[in-house]
Amino acid sequence: MTKNLIFIFEFVSGGGFSQADIPTSLFCEGFGMLRSIIKDFKALDFEIYTLLDYRIFFLSKILDADVIKKIHTHENYLKVFKNFVRECKYVFIIAPETSNILFELTKIAKNFNKIILSTNLSGIKLGTSKIRIYNFFKKNEILTPRTYRIPYKEEFLDFDFIIHKYRKLNGPIVIKPEDGVGAESVYYFENENQISDFFKEFYRTHDKNQNFILQEFIEGKDSSISLIGSPNLLGLNPIILTVNSQDINIKNLKSEYLGGYTPLENYKEILGELSVVMKKINFSKIEGYFGIDFIEKYPSTLYFIEINPRLTTSYIGLRNVINLNCAELILNSKTNDLKSTEIKILNHSHFTRVDFNITEFKDKVELYEDVIPSLMKKIPEFVTPPISLNNSEQFSSFIATKTKDLTSSRIRVNEIIQSLKDLNFKVVKPI
Repeated sequence: MTKNLIFIFEFVSGGGFSQADIPTSLFCEGFGMLRSIIKDFKALDFEIYTLLDYRIFFLSKILDADVIKKIHTHENYLKVFKNFVRECKYVFIIAPETSNILFELTKIAKNFNKIILSTNLSGIKLGTSKIRIYNFFKKNEILTPRTYRIPYKEEFLDFDFIIHKYRKLNGPIVIKPEDGVGAESVYYFENENQISDFFKEFYRTHDKNQNFILQEFIEGKDSSISLIGSPNLLGLNPIILTVNSQDINIKNLKSEYLGGYTPLENYKEILGELSVVMKKINFSKIEGYFGIDFIEKYPSTLYFIEINPRLTTSYIGLRNVINLNCAELILNSKTNDLKSTEIKILNHSHFTRVDFNITEFKDKVELYEDVIPSLMKKIPEFVTPPISLNNSEQFSSFIATKTKDLTSSRIRVNEIIQSLKDLNFKVVKPI
């Protein structure tokens, strides 16, 4: 019997940056998601097609894909993307919402009449605009930070508008792209001097075609929900897979996402509160896997922040935690009824980026062919193996534990970091 063919595409590692430097942090998360979702669909006996940027093509040997096409320097990945879409019955796309990239790639697959297992176009359209998300939450009477689109005055963001709203909110604010991804280009301000100093430099460097929002900063625990929506649920709430903690460093002016863990310590309590809130929201237009970022503000007040209409980094951890294959759930969301699905939390996972410097090995060939493969055998938690991009001396990787509880996960992360230090690697993050 012919196997089902699926094309799984991840933008950062799959050629989306073939004409530019690959952002290291985005690569670590993107490749980690790609490797994880490929492994899960492979367990369902799919034949898997994917693309890899020429600079990281040596990583093809650790992917469980059947057909891997190299995207060469300055090659237009879209041509190969369309060819693979034509060949495969199913398509799963992991890409940023920025500049409508995710929407346009999904639209291509839809125009070829393929079965799209990633989030559908209506879900992507909602999640791509932070103002649209804000209005969606307000319409559904859900707590969400006050949010404003920053107008332009001639060619510059209206500084007077920003100061006026900052004074009106009377507290810290964040400024971020209207269609940005995660913690990318999110800026935090506590006073007017910080805002003024930042914009003196910002005006010289930012893309004048990009829209930004100003948002009230909510102090609390950064968290997220991983969900699957389905047309088969007939308007019922999406299935919650896990509730996750997010490790976001936002108070250094520019924020940075480092990972997180799943599930939350107070998972059952939060799940109960979320279930009450979720009943107020009509998610019927969102299909497939998606995420929602929220803030847990003491005492147990939940502020919904964003909808992420795609596979999120939390997937790297949650697949180690629940009782079912996430890929099978995603597939069933398109083909079967999910109402009888029971999600059980069996384990705990801490997933995080690890950055370190290597000075012991000047020979990169020896490092990649001998040292790092040996390190990955010793530390199977490496989802994205250590790699140095853009001629940097710093190596970055992504790990995900699979343990019985949060304490065990923290101990295992510390053991991994100590193993790196024993090899005279200088660990930069996590500190």
